[in-house]
Amino acid sequence: MFYRTSLQAAAALASISLLAGCGLFGDEDSGDGEKIIVGTTSEPTTLDPAAAWDGSWELFRNVYQTLLSFPTGSSAPQPDAAEGCRFTDASNKVFQCTLRPGLTFSNGDALDAAAVKHSIDRIRTIDVEGGPNGLLGSLASIETTGQETITFRLKAADATFPFILATPAMSLVPPSEYPADQLREDGKLTGSGPYVLSEYKKGEKAELVKNAKYQGFANMQNDGVSIRYFQESDVLVEALKKKEIDAIYRGLPSSRVVEIQEGQEGTEHLQLVETVGADIRYLVFNSKDPMAGKLAVRRAIAQVVNRDTLVANVYQGTAEPLYSMVPKGISGHTTEFFDRFGEPDVKKAKEILEEEGITEPVPLTFWYTTDRYGSATKAEFEELKRQLDASGLFEITIQGKPEKDFQKGYKAGEYPVFGRGWFPDFPDPDNFIAPFVGENNVLSTPYENAEITEQLLPQSRRESDRGAVTKQFERAQEILVDDVRLLPLWQGKLYVAASEEIGGGERALDPQTVMQMWELYRKASW
Repeated sequence: MFYRTSLQAAAALASISLLAGCGLFGDEDSGDGEKIIVGTTSEPTTLDPAAAWDGSWELFRNVYQTLLSFPTGSSAPQPDAAEGCRFTDASNKVFQCTLRPGLTFSNGDALDAAAVKHSIDRIRTIDVEGGPNGLLGSLASIETTGQETITFRLKAADATFPFILATPAMSLVPPSEYPADQLREDGKLTGSGPYVLSEYKKGEKAELVKNAKYQGFANMQNDGVSIRYFQESDVLVEALKKKEIDAIYRGLPSSRVVEIQEGQEGTEHLQLVETVGADIRYLVFNSKDPMAGKLAVRRAIAQVVNRDTLVANVYQGTAEPLYSMVPKGISGHTTEFFDRFGEPDVKKAKEILEEEGITEPVPLTFWYTTDRYGSATKAEFEELKRQLDASGLFEITIQGKPEKDFQKGYKAGEYPVFGRGWFPDFPDPDNFIAPFVGENNVLSTPYENAEITEQLLPQSRRESDRGAVTKQFERAQEILVDDVRLLPLWQGKLYVAASEEIGGGERALDPQTVMQMWELYRKASW
């Protein structure tokens, strides 16, 4: 399969539905000059791609390049720094890219094959804990030929490798400024993307100016963007209402989305773009816990939880009920949990427990992170407790901890049940199954299933046509429902809120739900 501009978009978001307020779809001439100011609660944790497997990607996509990327409207990798890429063998174990000729970084250094090899090798060499090296498990070696050809040799067939190369984790950096064996520590950033980072103040702002040396797919609609970082969502929204910023991405609580949708006082000049998100929330059950380790308990919980009520009461329609780990919009999505359990039914749940001799209310503690996913997380777990307690079958205690301490707890196996969220690395069903299974999964809660890890995933990775692997992922989801080690709850909707002077919001979100700032423009006239 060739990853060029005509690549078949087979493996990803089946559709992206957009609802917009007046003006976001306008084709007026863009106004140059004044920077567009975008507010967000998603601040980078690092400026070095070798250390980031998190929300830092929001900034990286705009200042770094990758060999492949996801332009607006694409659902499979397209060339960016590369002129073209392809698997050169029938077994999908050798992947080769040829660079666009004459590429340079913003500091003038050549972006050649050696720089590409350096960029990806250093991720593996430095191997930051929790860093992007976790994405490169299938990579065996990298070879270069001349100035423009890079060959990746894989340990096993992996048709998802082009998707991995398209993540901001694989951002390309100049060897002269990024050491091979340690992270860059001077607080600066050098890339070859659409923008140059001209100023960065941690916790405050990132100033982006148009990169005159950029060669890639992005069609620049502005000359610069100022990103402002906020700690509190309410402060962020008030800044938009007061026209102190022009747009918001990441940080709109559900109550504020509804406020803008209804045109409440102070929001009349705002507009909203809505798109189906691929981020999901789910519960994790610790199989070593005396109660959560019992299949009947897990199935009874799955039989009681009412996702519709959860979404309505807590998220006010800004999320959708989810009945599989693969969300709507990704190929291979099913409604397997609904097909198996149907509508919430306390009587059926009671029968499930009684068949296993469980006749007393089951005591369980549900844990959640207090500062990772927003203030609604506490309300979500309060709603889960209310539903389960009301059944008379459970006695639920909820506990929250800050993310840093929360992670230590679940990695140590201390929690019977805990909540997590997943923001996909790339839009392929593999990325919603593979990370959660196996002895060393991302949850640090071993979940070994030989059929998934030794048969279904390897089979699917031998197939370049990602639309042809639906059966493998449907079967994997059947297994997940049989075991109920993971219980999907909901998938999010994504929103861009902007003042009426700003256009391009409907094109600004790529399939990885990262904002492409270059699509925004200031309208010249009304």
